[in-house]
Amino acid sequence: MEDGKILSYLAKIGYATPAAGYTARMREYLAWYRGYVSDFHDYAMRVGTSRRTLTRYRLGMAKTVCEDFATLLLNEKVQIAAEGFDALPAILERNAFMERGNRLIEWTMALGTGALVEFLDEQGHPTIDYIRGDLIFPLRWEGDHITECAFGSRRVLGTGKELAEGYYVQIHAREPEGYVIRNAYLDDEGRELPTPEGVETVTSPAPVPLFQILRPNIVNAADPDSPMGMSVFGMAFDQLKAADLVFDSYVNEFVLGKKRVMVPQSLASIEMQKDGAMQPIFDPSDVLIYVYQQSPDGADDIKPLDMTLRSAEHEAGLQRMIDLLSKKCGLGTGRYRFDGSVARTATEVISEQSDLYQSLKRNEKPLKRALCGMVDALSWLCGGPPEVHTTVTFDDSIIEDAGATAERTLRLVNGGLKSRKRAIMELSRYSEAEAEKQIREIAAEQAGDWTYAPELAQAAQAPEASFLGD
Repeated sequence: MEDGKILSYLAKIGYATPAAGYTARMREYLAWYRGYVSDFHDYAMRVGTSRRTLTRYRLGMAKTVCEDFATLLLNEKVQIAAEGFDALPAILERNAFMERGNRLIEWTMALGTGALVEFLDEQGHPTIDYIRGDLIFPLRWEGDHITECAFGSRRVLGTGKELAEGYYVQIHAREPEGYVIRNAYLDDEGRELPTPEGVETVTSPAPVPLFQILRPNIVNAADPDSPMGMSVFGMAFDQLKAADLVFDSYVNEFVLGKKRVMVPQSLASIEMQKDGAMQPIFDPSDVLIYVYQQSPDGADDIKPLDMTLRSAEHEAGLQRMIDLLSKKCGLGTGRYRFDGSVARTATEVISEQSDLYQSLKRNEKPLKRALCGMVDALSWLCGGPPEVHTTVTFDDSIIEDAGATAERTLRLVNGGLKSRKRAIMELSRYSEAEAEKQIREIAAEQAGDWTYAPELAQAAQAPEASFLGD
């Protein structure tokens, strides 16, 4: 993790960051996210008179859970629209928001905290930075609302022979005039460098914060007084261990259950070695044959060893462990199925009463608030108003049956319980203006007035054969 040098720099310029507690915890989150925790996955076993250190086989379910949350919360079907801010789609595209934002959500679910940071780059372009939890340093907060914060990110600094990796540090401070950003650049050893040309050391005050903190919408039970969030698997370490223990046993069942042939030494070909010792002749890399010393009164026979594999019991146990883990992380049971080789995502439609549906809806609320704050910041950086009306439409197609939803909506419209405009907005994901235009076009078509659809008017005037493709 990259926090040490930035913490030292912040302390040097007079900022005290209470990072010791959550930094250690975040390292533990990161180890599980990567799928390898040395004090658990490495273990010692005595084999005969020797002691060997072995490493358990691992499923890597912590990362799988975080990937799932990111895919469900922020994917290419999520729509962000802001009234009067026509440049927003191009800005989001230039910043690869959907791709990098999805990865930020994954990091946020893993480490418990992430951040979106907006600023103008050296060329004056509005830019979004995506900061993972170990590079976020709260400076002041109210409850769990962070009001001032420092952020770090890795950058390539310099040009030509002076090219080197370093850190870009932004300190967002709240002053009476508004939010100001203090920019600093550090080399890889943590020494401060001159600010590049075109970058202000201290920016002009902004009326809105130019950062938004992301957290899973769960209580940080590990440290309730910290403004930082908790990983979605922060209270599921035992379940992660159980899943890896059963998976390790499952794999070893096949390793230890390989078919072998026990051959008495008297039946093996013998040759004399240079030191006078007699040695059986067989391929030492042939794992099928095991030569043993036969007792004097034993029969000279070859004994095949064919172990019965307990694969069904292991698969049932592994399914139970994965269900417990999925439930603990907020994805509900049945999200994953173990088919005997890999853990894979279930594709069943999720009902509105399921744990997963409720968990996603709970996490969409703070994410929507953060995205609206990001749009406000980008609008102000582009010279527009600091507050714009933003609509965020999340993708519910994964957790809702689209056909059933459309059928239910149609029944409500026909029964007079829902307006056509609202139905069009929900089913087609149209804005209110687009839905009103659609209603006018439908009404015009039914009345034979083609004012709103000239291309259909032209087709209507063509010979009937043209519609039949004759």
